[in-house]
Amino acid sequence: MANYSRTDRVSEEIKRELAAVIRELKDPRLPQMTSVVAVKTTKDLKYAKVHISVMGDDNVKKEAFEALKSAGGYIRKEISRRLNLRQTPEFKFIEDDSIEYGAHIEKLLKDL
Repeated sequence: MANYSRTDRVSEEIKRELAAVIRELKDPRLPQMTSVVAVKTTKDLKYAKVHISVMGDDNVKKEAFEALKSAGGYIRKEISRRLNLRQTPEFKFIEDDSIEYGAHIEKLLKDL
């Protein structure tokens, strides 16, 4: 059995709940193809880097990250309400293009 640290378990819980909260946001700047790829929290659980993948052009991505940044307080409050943690981490949203890159590679393989 693998030995997971508490921060790894908390990161996974935050990732699952964060994906649900982002889906529920009513901001029109957020496209449907927005997904949480990974969450990395610090050992003291004060900060969390959230890797977000957004499908679309650069303008769509920019607007999506602006929407996430403006909704940061609401997102943190919702995560605090859903998870029973002493301290809810402050989120920093980071662009992740791994899903888009995977789709590009799949298209290249299909064309061969």
